[in-house]
Amino acid sequence: MKTLLLIRHAKSSWKNPSLSDLQRPLKKRGIDNARDMAGRLQELDVNIEKVLCSPANRATETLEVMTGVLTGWQGKSEILTELYSFDYDEMMLVLRKLDDRWLSVAVVGHNPAVTDLVNFLALENLRNIPTCGVGLLRLDIDHWREMGAGCGRLDHYDFPNSDSCQSAAS
Repeated sequence: MKTLLLIRHAKSSWKNPSLSDLQRPLKKRGIDNARDMAGRLQELDVNIEKVLCSPANRATETLEVMTGVLTGWQGKSEILTELYSFDYDEMMLVLRKLDDRWLSVAVVGHNPAVTDLVNFLALENLRNIPTCGVGLLRLDIDHWREMGAGCGRLDHYDFPNSDSCQSAAS
């Protein structure tokens, strides 16, 4: 059994049109949402062993804010250029190469890849995971390379400004 926490980066700013897509920072609302969502994740008490992140500024800032709140995330992150992708197949290629010693991994990435990957792995039909939304999947696999359609169960889904999170009954 593997655990995969997928996090869509927080709300970014379009204020400065001269910045490239990779350079766009978080808005104040994005920073606040990342802090709030990290607090909610802390309450879940999920032991994340490795954190992977897109190199986009909005993703790394999301990770930085969340790491400041989440106990045990410090020193576990790795920035991967391959995760600057909007395609879930490309995200899967990265994840299938993970070292099997890691039982639980978090990924901070982009849409539509995050939503599409949750839908693919758990055979869900989520329309759109909002910015800073999270999906916690339990994968019925022994090796990351075995990831495929329907191998997972969406155990927890939450996003900023939701009245209540959605957790699957065990």
